[in-house]
Amino acid sequence: MKLKLLLMLLIAVLAASCAKAPNDQSGSKDPNKKIKIGFSMATLLEERWVRDKEAFEAHCKKMDVECVITVANNKEDKQANDVENLLTQGIDVLVIAPQNATQAASMVEKAKAQGVPVISYDRLIDSDKIDLYISHQVPVIGKKIAEYALEKAPKGNYIMVYGASTDNNAVIMKKAMLEVLQPAIEGKAITIKADQFIEDWKPAKALDFVENALTQNADDIQAVVVSNDGMAGGVISALEKRGLTGKVVVTGQDAQKDALQNIASGKQSMTIYKPIIPLANAAVEAAIKLAKKEPLSDTKPFRNETLKKDVPATLLEVVVVDKNNLMDTVIKDGFASYDDVYANVPQDQRPPKP
Repeated sequence: MKLKLLLMLLIAVLAASCAKAPNDQSGSKDPNKKIKIGFSMATLLEERWVRDKEAFEAHCKKMDVECVITVANNKEDKQANDVENLLTQGIDVLVIAPQNATQAASMVEKAKAQGVPVISYDRLIDSDKIDLYISHQVPVIGKKIAEYALEKAPKGNYIMVYGASTDNNAVIMKKAMLEVLQPAIEGKAITIKADQFIEDWKPAKALDFVENALTQNADDIQAVVVSNDGMAGGVISALEKRGLTGKVVVTGQDAQKDALQNIASGKQSMTIYKPIIPLANAAVEAAIKLAKKEPLSDTKPFRNETLKKDVPATLLEVVVVDKNNLMDTVIKDGFASYDDVYANVPQDQRPPKP
């Protein structure tokens, strides 16, 4: 009887180990399988995001890795669904350019629960579980924009046009801008007459806000500190209606083609040029390393002020562009063509063609 019982136990153990074997085998990584990167983008409405998508796809192709890109059209719920779909497709790494920094934290949780590393792309996600935050120097962008405005309009009335409150970049930039402007505010050299976060960075909403602010201040405004070029276009439309273009400092960020044209023709004062190809390339290469479980080099701690915690970060340098250095920056780098930039400038008023 005992022998029969022992034989039955032995058969049960062998059966269990055999049943486990296929699962163990299927769970192992095929070294010849292509790395698959999922990239969840918030939007393609601005020109710069189209550039990001194209650069990301091109570098994935060059590095011989597969990438699946989704676009949420500025909708938080759609981005959440996009991420869930990406995770069902067996991606090795998830890259997120979040629509909502707080809500995207739950997407990070889902990915990490499945053992998928996460890169926060350009915009910082409010999660300390991300493997990398890769962006340009967002605090430096805010600082440089405010410094430029203060140099060109050291006295007078200011309007502050921030990005979306749901985007950490907008919040980080606001903090950096106000740190620069605070001494001038306290010294009564400048006065902030109106300030507002603009939903989804929408140019039309920026236009409406600035129109109202101009009306309330009888057009007595010397600078409009704007956080990106899309909104700067809306601001310029508001200024044009009142004959104020070229008379008021207008800042921006992204070096969009229309913004560069506005700078060349004197409607916009400056923009921040953020080379997109190095950003996309670095993100793809970091994703490949994470997929291979290799350590990321050259990261530095970046403080997420919302969480009061540091996250590993790679932050690329940025360049101030105005009328004086268009030729030596965006045109020289091939980011924009001479003919495009000076399209609205009469031939006799253009610098010599390179």
